[in-house]
Amino acid sequence: MRGDFQTFYRYVSLNVLSMIGLAIYILADTIFIANAIGELGLAALNLAIPIFTLVSGIGLLIGIGGGTWYTILRAQRKPQSATNVFNHALILGGILSLICMLVGLFGSEQLSIWFGANDETLVLTSVYLRVILLFAPFFIFNNLMVAFIRNDHNPKVAMMGMLLGSLANIIFDYIFIYIFDWGMLGAALATSITPIISILVLLLHFKSAANTLKVEKIKWEFFIFGRIVNLGLSAFITELSTGIVILVFNIVIVRIMGNIGVAAYSIIANISFVVIAIYTGVAQGMQPIVSDLFGRNQGKDLKRVRRYGMFTAIALAFAIYLTVNLTSDWIISVFNRDNSPLLQSLTEQGLRLYFIGFFAAGVNMIAIAYLNAIERANLAFKLSILRGCVFIVPLIMILAYFFDMVGVWLSFGVSEFAMLGLIVWQLKRL
Repeated sequence: MRGDFQTFYRYVSLNVLSMIGLAIYILADTIFIANAIGELGLAALNLAIPIFTLVSGIGLLIGIGGGTWYTILRAQRKPQSATNVFNHALILGGILSLICMLVGLFGSEQLSIWFGANDETLVLTSVYLRVILLFAPFFIFNNLMVAFIRNDHNPKVAMMGMLLGSLANIIFDYIFIYIFDWGMLGAALATSITPIISILVLLLHFKSAANTLKVEKIKWEFFIFGRIVNLGLSAFITELSTGIVILVFNIVIVRIMGNIGVAAYSIIANISFVVIAIYTGVAQGMQPIVSDLFGRNQGKDLKRVRRYGMFTAIALAFAIYLTVNLTSDWIISVFNRDNSPLLQSLTEQGLRLYFIGFFAAGVNMIAIAYLNAIERANLAFKLSILRGCVFIVPLIMILAYFFDMVGVWLSFGVSEFAMLGLIVWQLKRL
């Protein structure tokens, strides 16, 4: 694998498209729920999203961790060791899927209460959570397979799986919510069908001549499970941090503005999902290239690919911020079924202030993914923890206390720019 711009563009562009597909099925749910159920539906969905990011993050934990190690081992001419890693990843995915299903079966209502649901939103939130958790195996194995197939040099099939799954979600959202009138249950079922469609497409890779992924009977080696988790932790924390931020924002906002504030943040959070998906696409698209170059000790090409990633992140930030500000009225109107002036003004202010943070967030995400891809997993993990929890959580509390909703919206940007300074310092030390 080469470190030129053509290779970078091919992997990154295909992966960005597949990750946008992933974000679309949450965004589609939001639009359909906003128009069919209204503000309470939006609030309930936003309360459930942290659990969705947890389930998605588990798939990334195993997929990115295992896929990174898989590529490095193959670059080092160790195909049997790479196959062993793939099969351990499948076993780990099965174990964690079972745990998620049991939580969904017995603990959905209690989880909803812990995550901030009140009398108005409890039923809607718990219904959505129960379905998502019961279908957790499909979400987890979809992310796992996408990562390994991408690392097996087939980003095109990975992209097609994600996009076709997302298209199916939109179709089933309309059928279940509007035709069958299933409300929140219909939205959850439509979302849960998405990874099933995607997996069916991904299975085509295993019939291709280029496939090197083999399912074999293996002897469990617990250090392999540990290594997969170690290499995947930064990707997991990056995904989970979205849910943590949403959870903390929900708790703070509901005290300041109530359900209308949570509904406004739901719109912002779901638009943010698309932006985060784009940056995740760049980061995950780079990973197979970086891991392969690292495995072959191609230091000069590694630095070039890193520069491509950073410049891409900065260029995207300008394009995204300009687009969101120019189209904010239209974006909000899609979700604002009742034409609420308060929802309109809150969301407009939030979009303008919150999205400043993406000028730093994209660079941070790509830098952490790069460190993980070159087996600097411990540093990547520490930076992910700082970014996902340590910086943002106290900043939300402090700024909200002094500046109310303006402080809430600004806390994301303040946290990301502080994190950027730390990451730049760490990269210069490499």
